Amino acid sequence: MSEKFEITDLNMKPGMSLKIKGKIHNDVDCFLINLGQGKETLNLHFNPRFNESTIVCNTSDGGRWGQEQRENHMCFSPGSEVKITIAFQDKDFKVTLPDGHQMTFPNRLGHNQLHYFSMGGLQISSFKLE
Repeated sequence: MSEKFEITDLNMKPGMSLKIKGKIHNDVDCFLINLGQGKETLNLHFNPRFNESTIVCNTSDGGRWGQEQRENHMCFSPGSEVKITIAFQDKDFKVTLPDGHQMTFPNRLGHNQLHYFSMGGLQISSFKLE
């Protein structure tokens, strides 16, 4: 996947939100956003897949993937501009999609601080943690 954006010293705690604006690359069949402790320990793996018309969310604990949560609400397309908000709460993540639809994904690993953020398949234009 082209162009990976990565932050390893993010200090995201419950009650905080991450607002991401960007443009999906034209030549991709998916993009991804990861939040967690590091590359192998992801509290939230957010992965819209155009070829499957579905959004897949999951966790990775030490490189072992959990049970996929799939949502058939595809409001993304290659080349489009997107605005996504991820709210981190004690027990779950609330992801607000560009069309206002909200998805909830549990904080299965239970961490109360997230240090790692990465993205792929997306050209970022603005990134705000608040």
